[in-house]
Amino acid sequence: MADHNIDLFVIGAGSGGVRAARIASSHGARVMIAEEYRVGGTCVIRGCVPKKLLVYASRFSDEFDDAAGYGWSVGKREFDWAALIANKDREIARLESAYTTTLERYNVEIAKSRAVLEDAHTVRLATGARIRAETILIASGARPHHGTSIAGENHVISSNEAFHLKELPKRILIQGGGYIAVEFAGIFNGLGCDVTLVYRGEKILRGFDDDVREHLMRELRLRGIRILTRKIVKAVEKVDHGFDIALSDNEQFIVDLAMFATGRRPNIEGLGLENVGVKISERNGIMVDAYSRTSIPNIYAVGDVTDRVNLTPVAIREGHAFADTVFGNKPTAVDHTKVPTAVFSEPEVGVIGLTEAQAIEQFDKIDIYKTNFRPMKATLSGRDTRVFMKLVVDGNTDKILGCHIVGPDAAELIQVVGIAVTMGVTKGDFDATMAVHPTAAEELVTMREKAMSYGRAAAE
Repeated sequence: MADHNIDLFVIGAGSGGVRAARIASSHGARVMIAEEYRVGGTCVIRGCVPKKLLVYASRFSDEFDDAAGYGWSVGKREFDWAALIANKDREIARLESAYTTTLERYNVEIAKSRAVLEDAHTVRLATGARIRAETILIASGARPHHGTSIAGENHVISSNEAFHLKELPKRILIQGGGYIAVEFAGIFNGLGCDVTLVYRGEKILRGFDDDVREHLMRELRLRGIRILTRKIVKAVEKVDHGFDIALSDNEQFIVDLAMFATGRRPNIEGLGLENVGVKISERNGIMVDAYSRTSIPNIYAVGDVTDRVNLTPVAIREGHAFADTVFGNKPTAVDHTKVPTAVFSEPEVGVIGLTEAQAIEQFDKIDIYKTNFRPMKATLSGRDTRVFMKLVVDGNTDKILGCHIVGPDAAELIQVVGIAVTMGVTKGDFDATMAVHPTAAEELVTMREKAMSYGRAAAE
């Protein structure tokens, strides 16, 4: 006999699982959630939240440098890595407590244990307890994946370990070209480290607009980050004075730390999915329909474990929609087509919608508007940096199909622009909006001249 009989059992207390548990409980369901590590999941414990705190820390060096142009004299500067990590840890502990309190307030029972499926309705905890549930939700997230094994791989850290380093390295190599790699390159660079970024592709940020990728690479290099493309690390050897890195083109150099940020893989191993026949995609994600239902009718999955759009707000939306669908009698499918996103690099990247290349493939006529300018703050600070903005427009309907920003506060800007794009705003609506001067954002509503236009014939 199972130890409990409940309506919903959630595996994973990350952002998506916690939201699903809370909303399901508010609909009257009896809910239990299992988490083998810490409540809060990747985002809160070892992802976007602690990473953003480190991003904030890394940006003070720029503020100190820029202050001189505005008449400020900044005295001796000292940075204490240990103090930053300790303060970060306290904040993460506070957030974990807040998440736990929220679950308890909604009468969700928490099991600090690994959970494994025995059959479609039975979950076994590491404690030996067996729980019988009408519905099961898998929200176990994703984990770092280093890709192909190399010699000395045991000397390489992932982003998980980067948050708990005892000392700040003087020289660091980061392999990867996505969100995590680019953001940590900016963090360590801003904190005074010598940073080398190695990426197997031609340009970083695969999947982003090509103009964005090129502009950010220029900005990172201006900041002193060494970017090596079309290469990979083939070996890491521990030596007396650090780690000897060997690249695929036989180049070698010494660093104090090597970090791989080459992607994340859905965290499905050891969950017992094979016991019940849950179907897995070629990319190792759990296959689900529009309502997050797996191939087993009473088992659902949300968040990064499904490998749809791997962003925290998406996982939260999916978890909420699942609970409304199954327990709230409000069938809700999540729209994954217009998702604003940001890269907290230095400078920031904010985007929503289609890239120029994607738009050309999908629409008969495309108009492109873009601008590249020196931000006002840089005029007195003397900093060599530029802001880039781009609008991708349907030439037939005038609707904004994509907006791409690289520059200060791009993440904040794209959240607001995202509202307009989701509502179906047109380029004419942007043109009719009064500018706020002097701001960088006013450039979004003052771009009048097309950079280029594409017709279907040109695309073909």
